[in-house]
Amino acid sequence: MDAQNVYSKPVTLKNILRFSVPTIVMTIFMSFYTMVDGFFVSNLIGTNALSAINLTAPIIQLITAVSTMLATGGSAVIMKKMGEHMDSEAREDFTFLIIVNVSVGFIMCSLGYLAMDPIFSRMGLSPDVVGYCVEYLSCYLLFTIPILLMNNFTLYMIASEKATLSLICSVTGGVLNMVLDYVFIARSGMGIQGAALATGLGYSVTAIAGLYIFSQKKNLLHFKRPRSRPKVLLHAATNGCSEMATALVTGIITMIFNWTMLHYVGEDGVAAVTIIMYVLMFTSSLYTGYSYGVAPMISYHYGEQDPAKLKKLVTISLKVITAISLLTVTASFLLTKPLVSIFASPDDPVYDLAVTGNRICTLALFFIGFNIFTSGMFTALSNGVVSAILAFSRSFVFMLITMTVLPLLLGVNGIWLATPVAESMALALSALMFARNKKKYGYSG
Repeated sequence: MDAQNVYSKPVTLKNILRFSVPTIVMTIFMSFYTMVDGFFVSNLIGTNALSAINLTAPIIQLITAVSTMLATGGSAVIMKKMGEHMDSEAREDFTFLIIVNVSVGFIMCSLGYLAMDPIFSRMGLSPDVVGYCVEYLSCYLLFTIPILLMNNFTLYMIASEKATLSLICSVTGGVLNMVLDYVFIARSGMGIQGAALATGLGYSVTAIAGLYIFSQKKNLLHFKRPRSRPKVLLHAATNGCSEMATALVTGIITMIFNWTMLHYVGEDGVAAVTIIMYVLMFTSSLYTGYSYGVAPMISYHYGEQDPAKLKKLVTISLKVITAISLLTVTASFLLTKPLVSIFASPDDPVYDLAVTGNRICTLALFFIGFNIFTSGMFTALSNGVVSAILAFSRSFVFMLITMTVLPLLLGVNGIWLATPVAESMALALSALMFARNKKKYGYSG
């Protein structure tokens, strides 16, 4: 099969980029979904509504956490079986895990509706912001299952050598989101609900396309009568628990960020945090896209027990991450004011807060790429324990420490410094785990 030939090609920078660039572009467009919402919301509704989008983010991340775990962990498990030439069993497991994800979607959607009112009513927000939060999330939750399917199909398209198609779906969804944001917010006056509706419909493009693509037996991965294998579900869950931990603690840390900013600055501070998160999300999408792109290759070469290819793949990847890090740091410093001005005018108090914050937070880009890649690499190697330790420490332990200590010492600047300091601590742990496991997997040394 063609996909098998792709995995058997020599490991060169050209072949790696040919495999991963569509995924990088895809994740960039996926990051546009939220950023475009923020642009229209901040400019047409106001910064209070922009704050509301950030305040709803933790609930959304909590809802999608389980699906993210099954998607990333399941992809590694299935591609390892493909590398071991257990194709039929891999397809049965693929179908089984998709069905589990849909079931999870129903449960998490229901929990989201039950939880949102009690959460927002106890945060000490102004009535306007509470109203915006409820309006946005109540509409967004309608698309829970399409969003979960999108998360899964995106990774499985990449794994089955359909990265270009995944890119097309993401671009189409992104463009649709932009157009519908304008139609629903600017033309139809639907307000913040229009932003949620546009985002949900944009995500649905990949979900619908995936259902069609994976129904065709000519594809490397396709739906097949599933067999319930609890061990596969357990393996996928444990292997992808780092990604679930990342989603869970990202939601928790976002809430801590918001509460801290509300304490020191007020709702303008939450809006500034939202803008900086957009910038970090956009630049981090480069690293995430690359890591997602090479993960199936890592899993496959590990499954076929080819340490030479695995070592070369990891070595080249570290060089690529270094290049991207230098590029993003430079661009973020130079473009801070133009980026912030997209969401807030210079006469808005949010503007100065966001400019200062972005310049400090940009330091984190020196470290984020290596941390994302290392955690993703261990997931691809089916070592969910190490990946979970890295992800949980980076996203929660180190962030909790820095968010607790630095604001007490430095005030608002301590909030901005929390991310770079936490990422530097995570880098030290990533380097330690990388060194300790290199002989076991043969990816270095």
